[in-house]
Amino acid sequence: MKILLLFFIMIFYLNSDDSFLSNDEYAKMLYQDPRGIGCNKCHGWRGEGGIIATNKIVKKDKSVLLKPIVAPPINSLTMQKFKKAFLKKQKYMPTYYLSDSELAYIYFYLIKQKKEDK
Repeated sequence: MKILLLFFIMIFYLNSDDSFLSNDEYAKMLYQDPRGIGCNKCHGWRGEGGIIATNKIVKKDKSVLLKPIVAPPINSLTMQKFKKAFLKKQKYMPTYYLSDSELAYIYFYLIKQKKEDK
C-alpha cells in the first residue's frame, strides 16, 4: 500500500507545473518592468508607441516650438529588427541588459498582444 501511495505521489509531482510564473506572466512582467522602468511607460501597453514628452524649445526670436519625443511602435517589427533596435544605442531609451531569452519573451508578448487586439 505504501509503495502504491508513493508511486501516485511521484506521478503527481512529476506531472505538476512547478514554475512560479507562466510564460505569459513572465513575458508581461519583463515588458512592464525589465530592470526598473517598464517598456510600457514609453512604448505603450501593447507596444504601439506614443509621445513620451514634449520639449519646449525657445528660439532666438522668442517664439516657442514644441517638439514631441516619440517612442516608436515596436509591436510590428520582425524579431531580427526588434533585437537590432533594442541593441542600438538610443538617445532617450535607457540601457537594459537583457538576455536573448528575455528579449524573445518580450517580443512574443508583444506579438500575442497585437493578435489579441484583432
